[in-house]
Parts: sequence; C-alpha cells; structure tokens
Amino acid sequence: MENLQEKHEAQRGLQNRHIQLIAIAGTIGTGLFLGAGKTIQMTGPSVIFAYILIGIAMFFFLRTIGEMLYNDPSQHSFLNFVTKYSGVRTGYFTQWSYWLVIVFVCISELTAIGTYIQFWLPQVPLWLIEIVMLALLFGLNTLNSRFFGETEFWFAMIKVAAIIGMIVTAIILVAGNFHYSTVLSGKTVHDSASLNNIFDGFQLFPHGAWNFVGALQMVMFAFTSMEFIGMTAAETVNPKKSLPKAINQIPVRILLFYVGALLAIMAIFNWHYIPADKSPFVMVFQLIGIKWAAALINFVVLTSAASALNSSLFSATRNMYSLAQQHDKGRLTPFTKLSKAGIPINALYMATALSLLAPVLTLIPQIKNAFDFAASCTTNLFLVVYFITLYTYWQYRKSEDYNPKGFLTPKPQITVPFIVAIFAIVFASLFFNADTFYPALGAIVWTTFFGLYSHYKKI
Repeated sequence: MENLQEKHEAQRGLQNRHIQLIAIAGTIGTGLFLGAGKTIQMTGPSVIFAYILIGIAMFFFLRTIGEMLYNDPSQHSFLNFVTKYSGVRTGYFTQWSYWLVIVFVCISELTAIGTYIQFWLPQVPLWLIEIVMLALLFGLNTLNSRFFGETEFWFAMIKVAAIIGMIVTAIILVAGNFHYSTVLSGKTVHDSASLNNIFDGFQLFPHGAWNFVGALQMVMFAFTSMEFIGMTAAETVNPKKSLPKAINQIPVRILLFYVGALLAIMAIFNWHYIPADKSPFVMVFQLIGIKWAAALINFVVLTSAASALNSSLFSATRNMYSLAQQHDKGRLTPFTKLSKAGIPINALYMATALSLLAPVLTLIPQIKNAFDFAASCTTNLFLVVYFITLYTYWQYRKSEDYNPKGFLTPKPQITVPFIVAIFAIVFASLFFNADTFYPALGAIVWTTFFGLYSHYKKI
C-alpha cells in the first residue's frame, strides 16, 4: 500500500490559476448578482467603503493562514493547525463546526440550483433536478484534483465575464453620456449614466451609521469562503510558490470585482432609485436592450450556485478527511480511504449523502423553516472559526515551528488586532438586527454546548 505522502504527492494537480479561481468561485456568489441592490439601499455609495474595510481585514486574515501553510504545506486543511497549535480539543470543536457549516452550504446551494433550473424547466419536479445535479457534481469530485480545478476555473470565468461585462457597459454608457427613461422603485426616472450619480451630494452615512454597520454584516458574508484556498495546499503544485502568489492576488481581485461592479451600477442608476428586491445586473442589461437579461443572469447565478456546491463538496470532503486523521481515529478511519485518483472517497460519499437533505426538504416543506434557521446559525459559525484561527496563528508565532524567514503576515501586532476588531464589530452587530439576532444566538449556543462537549470529551 502506498504511503500517505506518496498519495499526497500524486494529488498535486492544482496550479496557481486553479486555486485563485477556486477562491473567487467560492466567494463571489449570488449575493452580488441578486442582492447588490439591498446593500446599496442600506448605505448608498459608502457601501464601497464597507467592501474595502472588510476586504482589507480578509486580506490580512488570509495572510495569517498563508504564513502557516507556507511553513507546512502538507496539511490538508488550514484547520489542522488549530489542533497542532491550539490543542486537540479546540481542533475537534473547530473542525466539526466548520464541516457542519460547509454541509449546510451544500444543502442550501443545491436547493438554489434546483430553483434556478426551474426558471427554464418549470414542469420538472424540484427534487428530481436536485438529485440529477448532485449526481453530476459528485461525479466531478471523484476525478483528480486537476480536473476539479479546471471545472471551478470555468465556473468562475462565467461570473468574472458577467462582472467585466457590467463594468465595460458602465464605462461605455458614462463615456457616451447615455440618457434613458425607465421605471425604478415604482417611479419613472429620466436620467443619464454619469459619475455624478455616485458623488453628487455624497454622504458617508446617508441613512445613519447603524445602517452602515448593518451593511458590514452582509459584506462580511460576501467574503466568507475565501479561506477555501486553505483547503488546497496539499493538492497544489509547488505550494511554496503558488500559495503566496495566490493569497496576495485573490483578495485584491475579488475586491476589484465587487467594488467595480457596485460603482458601475451606481454610475448608471442614481442609487436612491435602485430597488432592494431586483437584480441590478438584470436592470443594466435590460437597459441596453438585452431582452433575455433575466435568463442571462439566471444562467450566471446557476453557475455561481453550481460552483459553490462543487467547491463546498471539495471542502467538506477534505475537512472530514482531516478529522478522520486527527480525531476519533477508530470510528472515522473509513474516511481516510483514498481513491485511485487520490480523493478521500468515503468522505465525499458522506458529504454527498447529507446534501440529499435538499430534495427531502423540498418534499417536506413543513421542516424547511427549521432548516433555514439552522443554516443561518451555522453561517455565523464562520466568524467563530475565524476567531479561533487567529488565536491559532498567534500560538504558531510563539511555537518553535515559527519561521521568521517565511511568508510573513505584515506587522501582525497591528493587523491581527485590526482583524479581530472588525470581525467582533460584525458579530456584535448581529444581535441588534431582528433578522440576525436568533441565528447569532444559535451560534453562541452551539459554541457553548459543543465547546463544553469537546472540552470534556475523551480524546
């Protein structure tokens, strides 16, 4: 039997372009294409500052992960460092919590995929669409990591093309001083594409500072999953070269896509009139005469959800594999099995089987509300995992493994407290919003009780 190291080496099929696009595909989701209007309505043009602020925090957060991965790129997950530097019990809690989050993401994205496909095939049962799509993506995940990387690369390119198309359209319309008449938020608006739509009468907090803080919540969750890059290290060709390059470029590129798209939308439409419940992308493409704009954006969000499910299956599989290696070795040993392609195949079976809850929820709508609440709670666990990762990074810096000549986080004495402060503000703000209060409380309850279980469990 091949030893584990040989199998790891055989799996190294991801290039720099793959890991960059995997992170982009996992991060830029339907929130931008369908929900940008809501964040713009909450805080106006200053939403740009919200994205920049969170983007900077996430960049430095990725640098802390990157510093640890650079020092030991053999780890299958950045969460392995939690066990290594923060203790077995903390690692147990963190890896199970993160795995749970990703499984809920899989179920949510599969449900979304079914809904988007029904746009064209309304007569086909939702549960059947979900099962067929899950089978297809399961098949993709059984292939080697290079094929997975290629799939995510092209999924991401569709999103990137839509964003670039939006930005180019805005530049052309603004340069040509394009005049239009359209209905926005129930009012007939006669206007022109101009940068004045953004900057005339600019106020940092047009609807109050609290709305700006509320927008930070939405922006924060728009950046979650960027840490997926920390799941690719063990399957990346020449990780000590590829990872630093990708980590330095990914946050900048994602930030440019977000900011560029939002500026483009607000340059075309005066932000006061952008409805919160319509896709600004559909509005822009309809404005320039693309009658099938709704179908186009539906295709984009379909590929967005498919790429999110694809990368979530990948992440859940690697995380379960790491759990089986580090914890509960007797009971979880079957999940360490690797296929001929070097894929943790039993871990993939588990993630896929749990994703089948999506068609079950479709068939039993009475339990869907309970699922939606649980999914909201687990989403907030992302922040809990981020806090623990930052603590782990600090423990790494105190350890004998610390490499002062490695891929160092810039000025960690300043940047790490900055990240913690931003994440803490976002998490605290969840308790002051009716829609997020109970999910945030649910995350606290999980952290408390599962944390106690992890602490006292025999490991």
